[in-house]
Amino acid sequence: MLDEGTPLFVQIAEQIADDIAEGSLAEGERVPSTNELAAFYRINPATAAKGINVLADDGLLEKRRGIGMFVAAGARQKLLTDRRQRFAEQYLDPMLIEAKRLGIDDETLISLIRGNGHRNGGPAA
Repeated sequence: MLDEGTPLFVQIAEQIADDIAEGSLAEGERVPSTNELAAFYRINPATAAKGINVLADDGLLEKRRGIGMFVAAGARQKLLTDRRQRFAEQYLDPMLIEAKRLGIDDETLISLIRGNGHRNGGPAA
């Protein structure tokens, strides 16, 4: 999982966030401790803690004194909402702008999205 191009703490945070978004870490469930993460990934516990703290700062995890960190209530929905927004900004908005430039109408665009237009040689000119 770990790659050299992204800081380790970011990768730890992203992996836990992915687990929450996918539902494999449910709301109220305990997340691995910094020591558990450090041992598993063979990294410094401070690095693992930094990744955990990113999620806590975002309100996705909550600390329960003496017990550990847990997935906060509403964390999955918050993640999905944020990711959908980012998806729209990164992919849909540019696509819609380009479709408008190319004169692609809504019906043709929907057909292209569904895969009908591209597989059949594209829309009729």
